[in-house]
Amino acid sequence: MTRRTAMVAGAATLSTFSARAGTAVETIAPFGATPSARQARWHTLETYGFVHFTINTFTDREWGYGDESPNLFNPSDFSADQIASAAVAGGLKAIMLTAKHHDGFCLWPSAYTEHSIKASPYKGGKGDIVREISDACARHSLQFGLYLSPWDRNHAQYGTEAYVQYYHNQLQELTTQYGRLFSVWFDGANGGDGYYGGARERRRIDGQTYYQWDKVREIVRKNQPEAVMFADAHMDIRWVGNEEGHAGDPCWPTVDATPFTKAKGNSGTRNGEFWNPAETDVSIRPGWFWHADEKPRTAANLMRLYFESVGRGTNLLLNMAPDRRGRVPDADIRELIEWKALRDKLYAVDLARGARVKASSENTAKHAAANLLSTKGYWAAKAADKTGAWVEVALPKARTFDVIRLAEDISLGVRVDTFAVDVREKGQWRQVAEHRCIAYKRLVTLPEPVTTDRVRIRFVKADASPVVGQFALYLRPPALEAPSVIRDPTGHVSLKAYDPRARIHYTVDGAAPTKDSPVYEQALSLPQGGTVQAIAHLPSGVTSDLTCVDFDISPVAWTVIAPTQTLFSDAKFAATSAGAYEVMFDLQASYTLKGFTLTPGTTNPLLHEGPPAGYRIWVSEEPTKWGTSVKDGEFSNIANNRAVQTILFDKPASGRYVRLELPAPVPGSEKVAFQSFGILTR
Repeated sequence: MTRRTAMVAGAATLSTFSARAGTAVETIAPFGATPSARQARWHTLETYGFVHFTINTFTDREWGYGDESPNLFNPSDFSADQIASAAVAGGLKAIMLTAKHHDGFCLWPSAYTEHSIKASPYKGGKGDIVREISDACARHSLQFGLYLSPWDRNHAQYGTEAYVQYYHNQLQELTTQYGRLFSVWFDGANGGDGYYGGARERRRIDGQTYYQWDKVREIVRKNQPEAVMFADAHMDIRWVGNEEGHAGDPCWPTVDATPFTKAKGNSGTRNGEFWNPAETDVSIRPGWFWHADEKPRTAANLMRLYFESVGRGTNLLLNMAPDRRGRVPDADIRELIEWKALRDKLYAVDLARGARVKASSENTAKHAAANLLSTKGYWAAKAADKTGAWVEVALPKARTFDVIRLAEDISLGVRVDTFAVDVREKGQWRQVAEHRCIAYKRLVTLPEPVTTDRVRIRFVKADASPVVGQFALYLRPPALEAPSVIRDPTGHVSLKAYDPRARIHYTVDGAAPTKDSPVYEQALSLPQGGTVQAIAHLPSGVTSDLTCVDFDISPVAWTVIAPTQTLFSDAKFAATSAGAYEVMFDLQASYTLKGFTLTPGTTNPLLHEGPPAGYRIWVSEEPTKWGTSVKDGEFSNIANNRAVQTILFDKPASGRYVRLELPAPVPGSEKVAFQSFGILTR
């Protein structure tokens, strides 16, 4: 992070004398916090790839417990070049590899543990995945970064000073043996249940102090001075607060000194004293690691996430999950290629090319109004021209567009608070958009294209004179995202198109929908479950990919029979006291259950709520005779990823009553809370 410069809010613009011109030339002073050189370089990457590949790939888990045998790690056809080529195909500029995830298994032959690739059958124990990916990145002109989980569920000494030294030693290895790194990534998951050398217990640590972050920063700065560091707080870049691929609107690149929260990560802090921009991370599949039954996001969906991340000034870290061969699946690569093609088509024609620009004022010739269109220079208003400043762009002829690009000169800070976009129609200005925050990059997307020969940007609120450039106009290529299909607790299914112009066609009889299928107009009732298939269709002829969702029995008829302290409203379950939480359901009929689902939803940190860390479940025909539990385990990554958790039983269990025990919330919370529970019978 870079502290605010001496020139703070309200700093005056300096003046120097130009002997040649004989006039005063205004020198623009920075406003507020500004990026360091390494942060400024990081901003230019915009899109790059995560690679989650380790022992979890072979155990079908998201979080390993730490007791997994290294013998499990044995990719059948590993290709670092194929993984790097997939990143290039998607237009990604770097790869971030999970060198060690929470299970503690190391993808390099660390000198400090046997729980690593050297104890695996891969290449007879002589392999080094970190080396292979690093070398492949160099061959494919990609930058390379490393993820090293602070939490280690395998290490017997986790929680002691000895483990901290071990962690620093491994960080020293990775930052000195694998060439230049663009980023070093520290996950925020810290402490909890684990193997811990056979102890099989829960261990708690203070994530703010235990790892000795000052020493961590010292190691990275010494060995990789150009690398940015990622963590929730107190590093160069911050977490955006979710794993769903979207930044807040606005998402300020500055923060204040208050403790990190997910809300703060998502929005930043206007006029915060630290430059600490957000990185938006998301996986191309529902999980971070490969699972055979999952499908990749579509190119159209990735395009929406691009606008909601890069388009809001953050960088997009898109995860690729190699399979058990050690390769990115073909289906994922197809979507990556199509996503890059959509971006290439978007930027192929700048519809503002050839335009003329005038402005409310110009600072100097170096910052003339014409520089608004420059990809290197910037227009700057005079020092006194802040709120109320404007620029007007006259196009050579009327053009149709739905994306407006803007950028601030971030070396001079974030100067603009609120801006509006107007278009000229029939001799009158009409506002088509208003947003807060431009910063490094802003892509304003309009709900539908507009046609005009004049565009105006008004700076509704500016804390310092605007310094803005890279203005461009684009028309999004046809890419219609598949509709969402969601069922509420009463069994009613709602369909939604992401483009308001689209019609949704659906079926519930198993047939594939076409544009001749029924048009969705109101919620569908499926309390007993069923399959909904849907497509979106535009009048222009563009049709989306297919959405297909299978629903099981809905909870509309169920009752909660215990405990009495359960609060059940708006499909939210919340314990009223700390510790274990137990719920018993009467399903009102006997079913053969193959598993269950739990949706964490949004919990209230002010009430010290958090989703459950683990579970134990029973199924019975009688509410007082439970016998042996059907299954117990943990919910992987539930603290950060609020997607539905699906748990499959080892064998089916029949009964009318379900008892769900949730021993504790995730670390950092006191009381268990979650949104909904479901059963799997199909």
